[in-house]
Amino acid sequence: MSTTAYQGATAEAIRHHYDVSNDFYALWLDRSLTYTCALWAEPVLGTEAVPDDLETAQARKLDYLIEGARAVGTRRVLDVGCGWGSVLSRLTQVHGVQQAVGLTLSDSQAALAESAGIPGAEIRVENWRDHHPAEPYDAIISIGAFEHFARTGLSRAERVAAYREFFGRCFEWLPPRGRLALQTNVKGNNTVMDKATVRELMFIIETIFPESEIPALSEVVEGSEKLFDVVSLRNDPDHYSRTCAEWLHRLRNNREAAVRFSSEENVANYENYLEASVRHFQNRHLGLSRIIFQKGR
Repeated sequence: MSTTAYQGATAEAIRHHYDVSNDFYALWLDRSLTYTCALWAEPVLGTEAVPDDLETAQARKLDYLIEGARAVGTRRVLDVGCGWGSVLSRLTQVHGVQQAVGLTLSDSQAALAESAGIPGAEIRVENWRDHHPAEPYDAIISIGAFEHFARTGLSRAERVAAYREFFGRCFEWLPPRGRLALQTNVKGNNTVMDKATVRELMFIIETIFPESEIPALSEVVEGSEKLFDVVSLRNDPDHYSRTCAEWLHRLRNNREAAVRFSSEENVANYENYLEASVRHFQNRHLGLSRIIFQKGR
């Protein structure tokens, strides 16, 4: 079967979500516009909780994945699903990367990232399937994009094939022992759901992230087999629950402006989606995996 049968979310579906309004997202994300799960400080047993804020937690997450990919001080790094450019900026401005290439399907994200004039960064509105670099990358990072790589309704075998295509491309683009740092939502291990939970999850899939499918962790690993070794893996659903709670708090504090930048219906949808996400990560209906892969040969 051709790889086109395994296409993930279309560009139109991606833009449905990410092109709502840059100003809308700026109201409730952190200053770097990082729209993925943060990495919160965890207190040492027997000590008081460590004060933390969203900006610090998001920078900690970026550093964790950049360092895990062994991208620090390298010449060329690829960011698949670069959003508004926070990874690109962190790579070139903090970690000494000479050239950082970011791929996005969102025109709004690309325009804002380009307007920031990030030194050493190249932003491309391009699907990774259509990306043909002239030379290899030293490291690859992908945060919060994997969920869009297989569309809703595919069988497990079809999803794994789609993921394997992605890992195969990354394998081609990396040098021997090169690393890929991946962060993605995954299906949780709590499969006991009442009707309200099922309705909420379907609302998120159909209204907020159309054409996208959250993978099972086993599908991600299976897609990488014989191409990459798993160096490390951590599951942080509580970190995403806390991140969504923080986003929801910020959105509600700026609700009037959010309605001006989008619509009453859109703001209500996002409030419902974020509030439901807080619960579903807490209840383990959803998970959040941060995985460091290394090219096997």
